[in-house]
This record gives sequence, C-alpha cells and structure tokens, in this order.
Amino acid sequence: MPHRFKDLDIWKLSRSFCSGIYTLTSKFPENAKFGITNQLRRASVSIPSNIAEGSSRKSNKDFSRFLEIAIGSIYEIETQLLIATDLGFINSIEFDTISEKLNSILKMVSKFKSTLK
Repeated sequence: MPHRFKDLDIWKLSRSFCSGIYTLTSKFPENAKFGITNQLRRASVSIPSNIAEGSSRKSNKDFSRFLEIAIGSIYEIETQLLIATDLGFINSIEFDTISEKLNSILKMVSKFKSTLK
C-alpha cells in the first residue's frame, strides 16, 4: 500500500535540508559551481526525491530499496561537506550544524526503514 510521502516527517525534514544546502552552496566560490556545489545539490535533492518515489511503490521491500538509496545520498553529502570544509568553503561550526541535521535525517530514515520489514 503506497504511503503519502507529503505526510512523512522524513520527507518534510529532508526537503527542508535540501533548501538549506542550496542556501549554503550559494556562498561557495563560482569556480566550484560545476563541482562540489552541483554534487551537494544533486545529492540533497536525491533524499526527498527517493523517499517520494519509494512511497509510491506497492511493496515495502521496494520502498525500502529507495530508502537505502536516500541513505547512500546522506553519506555522499557527509563526504562532500567534509571536502567543502577542507577547501575552506564552510567553517567547522557550519559543518557541525549541518551534520547534526543530516544525522537526524539518517536516524529517522533508518528507523522508518526498519519498520517496513
């Protein structure tokens, strides 16, 4: 039975997180536009998108697979944020703040995924 993705807290939070990534990366240097900026934005869009797409699937097994992809995007973002920190595009306080939000999403998605078994 399909889930209503717009009612899911994990979708709402990941959508908000995505907007935050766009705001954050808008401050990155112009020469990073087609590199890390684009990668961070695409990976952040992937999280709510995969939750939404997975919610349309008829089986929990299929939905779970899309949540696994969303989790992969979360780890991808974490790596990219570390690289952005290494490059001086964000400071350690910004990194800690966004990582905390990202970790909350990871926990929520993982917990939700475990209920689909």
